[in-house]
Formats: sequence, structure tokens, C-alpha cells
Amino acid sequence: MKERLVQKALSTLAAAVLLFGTVVAMAVENQGATGSVSQIRVYSEKQKGFIMAEKVNKTEEEWKKALTADQFHVLRRKGTERAFSGDYWKTKDKGVYKCAACGQDLFASDSKFDSGTGWPSFWKPIARENVATETDVTYGMTRTEVVCSRCGGHLGHVFSDGPEPTGLRYCINSISLKLEKAKQ
Repeated sequence: MKERLVQKALSTLAAAVLLFGTVVAMAVENQGATGSVSQIRVYSEKQKGFIMAEKVNKTEEEWKKALTADQFHVLRRKGTERAFSGDYWKTKDKGVYKCAACGQDLFASDSKFDSGTGWPSFWKPIARENVATETDVTYGMTRTEVVCSRCGGHLGHVFSDGPEPTGLRYCINSISLKLEKAKQ
């Protein structure tokens, strides 16, 4: 009788250990999925070459704390600032335009041109890896949305009516950008 009780207790203990191990393994696996750090290859003007950078993943609340209300509206809600109202549409300063949300290099000032649209326009990104595109079907039309490849922030749209050599016009919201002026 005593032997059966010991055997039952050991069996119950083994089942509990197995269950505990399964729960721990699932927790570790889930942590790896959500807590893992994904990296992307992007160009850094400061490094004068490609680097590996961590993707930026924040909750909506974290973005609301990190950005102004207007930046949040454009960068996270895919809004648009009014034409001719942004800080950079007519700026001729030399430097690098960075993502206002995560600081990634996006456009060099030497690719900026006056498109007459009231938004900063560029004929190419600093590197194609630094921006991503998505299809935008809002407002009854199909456009190509431009987003930061590191944080997914909405930048603007790209159109095929730009100058040579690319023929592209990256029409970008000023509020999505932060100009790091070149040192004199």
C-alpha cells in the first residue's frame, strides 16, 4: 500500500514537472517571438556605409508619448500636413533628412528639388533600403506610400513625375522629417 502511494506521488510529481517544463518552454518561445530584436540593413551617412540597425517596435501609447500630436497623426495615422505649411518644403540647407520618429537617415539634401507642390520633394532616398513602399488605396485612388523601413512611420508618397535620373518624386511630409544640417 505504501509503495503504491509513493508510486502515485512520483507519477503526479513527474506530470507536474512535465507540465511546468511545457509552460516554461512556451513562455520562452513566446518571449522570443515578441521580445526578439529584428535587424535590418540600412545606409548610415555618418558611417558612410551600410550598417545593421534594430527595427523600432513601439506600442501606440509609446508613440503618443514620443511624438507630438501632429507627428503622431502623420507618422502613425498616415495623415498629411497642409501643402506649403511644413518646415522643409522650401528649405535649401545642406544636410541629411532623418525620420522624425526614429532618426534613420532617409534623404540627402542633394536629391531635394522644388516640385512646386508645397511638400519637400526628393528624386531618390539616401538608400533604397532606408525606405519601404506600400500600396495606398485611400481616397478612391491607388498611390505608392513611402514609409521608414526602420519604424514604419508614414512619410508621404512617391510618384513617377520627378526629374531625371530617376524620374521619381518622393513627396514627403515635413513633419515626418528632421534635418540634420551639414557642418560648415
